[in-house]
Amino acid sequence: MTSLSSPPKPIPSWGFLAVIRTIDKFTDWTGYLFVLFIIPLIFANVIEVFARYVLKEPTVWALEMTTMSYAALFMLGSALALLKGAHVRTDMLWEAFSERTKGMIDSLAFLLFFLPTMAVLFFISIDDFLYSVSIDERSSSGAWTPVLWPLRGVIPLTAFMLFLQGISELMKSLWAWRTGEFLTRHEKIEV
Repeated sequence: MTSLSSPPKPIPSWGFLAVIRTIDKFTDWTGYLFVLFIIPLIFANVIEVFARYVLKEPTVWALEMTTMSYAALFMLGSALALLKGAHVRTDMLWEAFSERTKGMIDSLAFLLFFLPTMAVLFFISIDDFLYSVSIDERSSSGAWTPVLWPLRGVIPLTAFMLFLQGISELMKSLWAWRTGEFLTRHEKIEV
């Protein structure tokens, strides 16, 4: 029986690394594709500023467009942030741990907390999305009242993307736990 502190048997690297690379490339590609949501965000803000301050006629749609495009950009970019190591981590004790211990902690955290949470979020948000489509849910915060189901659809897509990238991160953590070295290094960002 293997204890938690001793690494399990070696991982066959041939398929393991290919799965990690495939998921990471998919997340990288889609993450940069989702950056296109910045276009309606900028467009809505420029139009609103021009209409409000030059024409003295504020728009009824710019606030909703800005909110929805920023929300979609923020949510859909979260899988890319996970890939790049940009999510928040508490470093109080982290630096003192060995690479194997870090791999073990990350592996258990992804397996016990992250992946189950993303699975639950996905299934709950799919129901909310389908319900929103069925009732043609609309925003009630202004005169424009746009449909909300596209934004509701972003939530299960985000959960799916995070779950998929979480699998890759779990596999990287298992690799570190078993080999004592991380496959990727992230630059420490201090704010």
